[in-house]
Amino acid sequence: MTEPTPLDKAEAAVREAEGSTDVARIVAAVLATQQAMQQQATPVVQQTTQPARRPVGLYIAAGIGGAVALSFLAMAAALLAVAVAIGGVCATVCLLVLRGLWADYQNQKRK
Repeated sequence: MTEPTPLDKAEAAVREAEGSTDVARIVAAVLATQQAMQQQATPVVQQTTQPARRPVGLYIAAGIGGAVALSFLAMAAALLAVAVAIGGVCATVCLLVLRGLWADYQNQKRK
């Protein structure tokens, strides 16, 4: 036979108190019912899901890798700018020399 639950005990106390006019028994039945209800009504605990923890080292490595890549890109851009500037100076000097040669050639042709 199964053991009676607190709610069953409280219901039995209420039935017993209904037949009696004894106020103390009615109060006891009410208190037993309240206690049984409090025991059964346990609060529902919501499980909060925490985001998956990822190792911080991956983010640090990615940040360092990104900074290194960025510095290499900055150095490559600086070298490209220097190369373009040197190329521009060389082209200007070459054009000036050719213009001077052309002017000398035209002067000799007129004489």
